[in-house]
Amino acid sequence: MKDLLEIRDEIDVLDKEIVELYKKRMALAEDVATYKIANNKNVYDKAREDQKLEKLSSYVDDGFLKQGVVELFEQIMSTSRKRQYKMLAEHGLIKDLQYKGFESFDYTGVKVVYQGVMGAYSQMATKAFFGDVVEASAVATWRDAMEAITDGKADYAVLPIENSTAGIVGENYDLLIDYDVSIIGEQTIKIDHALLGLKGATLDDIKTVYSHPQALMQCSNYLQNIHSEWEQKSMRNTAVSAQKIMDDNDKSQAAIAGAHNAEIYGLSILADAIQNESENSTRFIIVSKEKKYLKNANKVSLSFELPHEKGSLYHILSHFIFNGLNMTKIESRPLSNRNMPGKKWEYRFFIDFEGNLQQEEVINALRGLQEETAAMKILGNYIAG
Repeated sequence: MKDLLEIRDEIDVLDKEIVELYKKRMALAEDVATYKIANNKNVYDKAREDQKLEKLSSYVDDGFLKQGVVELFEQIMSTSRKRQYKMLAEHGLIKDLQYKGFESFDYTGVKVVYQGVMGAYSQMATKAFFGDVVEASAVATWRDAMEAITDGKADYAVLPIENSTAGIVGENYDLLIDYDVSIIGEQTIKIDHALLGLKGATLDDIKTVYSHPQALMQCSNYLQNIHSEWEQKSMRNTAVSAQKIMDDNDKSQAAIAGAHNAEIYGLSILADAIQNESENSTRFIIVSKEKKYLKNANKVSLSFELPHEKGSLYHILSHFIFNGLNMTKIESRPLSNRNMPGKKWEYRFFIDFEGNLQQEEVINALRGLQEETAAMKILGNYIAG
């Protein structure tokens, strides 16, 4: 049996030889990039790489080693591509991101739409982000808000995208794909849900409670553990629920909405702060038809599609790691949910990461993503709220 130190010495010698061979291979990769630059060819050639991996893995018979060879050379090829992307960027051969940077945005006199009615949390987010310099109006649905900015009836739309308790608003993620818009900002609002009823009503009178589905989820402990006998009914907005209680004038009905709606709709607060989490908050995005960003923006959102193949997400995420970018969020939505035949088990991913569209490392990562994913879309570059 060999001594452990002797074995390690042999490994060190081999590792050094591997490093020298790796350096030679990367030099050849640069030659490949030079040729592709001169001949206007894409860096990524999946068919060539698949063929290469099949040939390399055929040099070994052992199943474990065969898989190891594939993983090793997948990583080597991935690093080689990243070096080539960097060289293309150094030669100015980067695809137009179609975004324009500005020192500041002037919101004076702009028109903003939000979903709901007076008193909605979306209205609160609108006021918190824009102040009093805008003309704000309500629309019935989130899709209506997107239509308004697409048709030029409004300059910006304010949409909820994520709640700290109930999670993402999936419909609005999908709308970001359906419409050619960009996120230019975000605003986080603390959510304090109250139970609102008619003046003179008591908790004993209540039989039915109305609210947005996410608000009902956010107050599930109160509803299920204390008042499980109440019937829960979904509405398109919390403030709309409060408006309904006023309009119906039925003492057996209550709404879950912000406490400020009590004054707006002439209601009483039957119970306050009934949400599951005391630090419950919702993140809203500010959306524009214009592809623009602030030059001091520090957060990028994008989406892309991937096939249901082994390692596809792993290899794509390596672009963030290699370029030193901190990914702060990842979500997935099945393409089959978007009425896309033949897309079973395929997904669209939504990713947030720290960075700015002017940064070299961001440009390099995006170049790689553009070539190695399907239907990549930059959703916006904005200041994290």
